[in-house]
Amino acid sequence: MSQTAPRSRRSGGRQARQALRSAPLADDIRPVRAGLEGGRFAPLSPSEIEKIHQAALRALEEIGLADAPQSGIDAMVGAGARLGADGRLRFPPALVEDMLAKARKELTLCGRDARHDLHLKGKRVHYGTAGAAVHVVDIETRAYRDSTLQDLFDAARIVEQLDNIHFLQRPMVARDVLDNAEMDLNTVYACCQGTTKHIGTSFTDVASFPPILEMLHMIAGGEEAWRARPFVSNSNCFVVPPMKFATESCQVMEACIHAGMPVLLLSAGQAGATAPAPIAGAIVQAVAECLAGVVYVNALAPGHPAIFGTWPFVSDLRTGAMSGGSGEQALLTAGCAQMHQFYGLPGGAAAGIADAKLPDMQAGWEQAMSNVMAGLSGLNMVYEAAGMHASLLGFCLESLILGDDLLGQAMRCVRGIEVTEDTLSLETMRSVCLEGPGHFLGHAQTLSLMQTEYIYPALGDRTSPKEWEERDKPDLLQNAIARKQEILNRPGPFRLDPALDAEIRARFPIHLPPHP
Repeated sequence: MSQTAPRSRRSGGRQARQALRSAPLADDIRPVRAGLEGGRFAPLSPSEIEKIHQAALRALEEIGLADAPQSGIDAMVGAGARLGADGRLRFPPALVEDMLAKARKELTLCGRDARHDLHLKGKRVHYGTAGAAVHVVDIETRAYRDSTLQDLFDAARIVEQLDNIHFLQRPMVARDVLDNAEMDLNTVYACCQGTTKHIGTSFTDVASFPPILEMLHMIAGGEEAWRARPFVSNSNCFVVPPMKFATESCQVMEACIHAGMPVLLLSAGQAGATAPAPIAGAIVQAVAECLAGVVYVNALAPGHPAIFGTWPFVSDLRTGAMSGGSGEQALLTAGCAQMHQFYGLPGGAAAGIADAKLPDMQAGWEQAMSNVMAGLSGLNMVYEAAGMHASLLGFCLESLILGDDLLGQAMRCVRGIEVTEDTLSLETMRSVCLEGPGHFLGHAQTLSLMQTEYIYPALGDRTSPKEWEERDKPDLLQNAIARKQEILNRPGPFRLDPALDAEIRARFPIHLPPHP
C-alpha cells in the first residue's frame, strides 16, 4: 500500500490538472479574445502620416466630390461645405477639422447577446466576415455555384460557434431571392436567425429599408430597445471612387442614421483602376473620401456612430484584376489603420482575402499575411478576414472554419509578448538548472501558462509523422468538412424565439424554410 498510494495521488493530481485545463477559461485570462490591443506594426512614419493627411485635405478642398443627393448637399453646405458651379462639393480644411472634433471617437457595436459586444477604440482589434460573394466554393467538387439564402444562414450559424470570428458582416449574396427588397430583408433575417453576434449588411435602396427596420424593432423588443442596443449596422458604399458620392447609397445612409443604426463609411477604390496606383495615393483618396463621409454624417447627426472605412483594394497591373491576397493589399490595410488612429476614429478595412480559388497553400499565405499585418497595425475592424476566395467572388464555409484557427494565431501575434518579473523567468531558470530536473516540462510555471499564454489550433495538425500515420493521416480539409457538418447538423438552437419567428413570418415574405 505504501508503494501504490503515492502513484494514486500523482495520478489523481494529474487528472485534476487535466480536468482544470480542459474547462472553459474565463474571458479575462484566455490567451486570445476580441479587442486585444494591436499597433506594434507601423509601415508609415509620423511625417508620412502627416503628408497623407495634408494631401487628403487638399483633395477635399481643391477637387471635392460630385453627385451628393440634395438632402446631403443641404446638410453639408449648411455645415460649411461649398457647392461649385460644376456641381462638386468642396470642403475647407477648417470644416473637416470641426467635424472631426464632433465625430464619435469610441463606439460599441452591440451583439444581441451582450457578451459579443465589440468596443471600438484606440487600437483594439476585431476580426470578422464581410463581402458580397456571388458564389459558394464547394471544396468536395472543386466547383463554384451560386450562393443562396441557405448558404448565408449556414455561414451565420457557423460564425456563432467560432471564437475568433468576432462579428458577422454579410459575406455573400442570396442569389436565389430575386427581388432586391426581399433579398435585403431575408439577408437580415437569416443572419439574425443564425447568430447573436453583431451583424453588418448593406441595403439596395432606401425603399427596402422601412420593413427591415420594422423587423429589427420586433426582434429587439420595440424601437426604444433597438435604439438602446442596435445589433445591426449598415455597410454603406457612400462613394463611387474616384471622388463621387453614390447618390442612392447616401439616401440609405441618411435613413439608417435617422433610425439609430451605426454606419460603416466604406470607400472601396481599386489602386490602378478607380484609385491612384501608388499605395500612398490610394490611401490619400480613401482618406479624403471617408473624411467627406465624416462631414456628411456629423452634419446630419453630430456624434452618430460611424466607422471610418478606408477600404482600398489592389489591382494586378498586368491585367487590371483585383489582387486582394497581395503584399500590397496588406500594406494598404495597415497604412489605413494608422490613418484611423491619427484621426482617433474607429476604423475598418479589408484583410484576409484570398485570390486562391480553394483553401490551399496559396490561400493560407494570402489570408495569414494580411490578417496578421492588419492586427499588428491595430485595425479596429478587420473585414473579410475569413472564408473569402477568388478576390471576393467566392465564399467557402470550410475556409471560414479554418479561418478560426488562423485568426486565433493572428490574435496571439496581436497580443504580443508580456515582459514582467515573472515572465522573465530568472527564478524559474535558477530552480530548474540548479535544483531541478534540468527541463521545464513539469514546472509549475509551465503548467500554469499552458492555456493562458499559448493557443492551440482546433483543426491544425501538430502531430509527428508517426502519430499522423497512426491516426490514419488526417486531412485538414476533410476535418473542416466534418466540423461544418457537425455544426450544421445540430438541432438548433435557433436564435429567434419561435413565437417571434412566427410573427415575423406572418408579417414578411421570409424565404428561408421553417426550422423543424
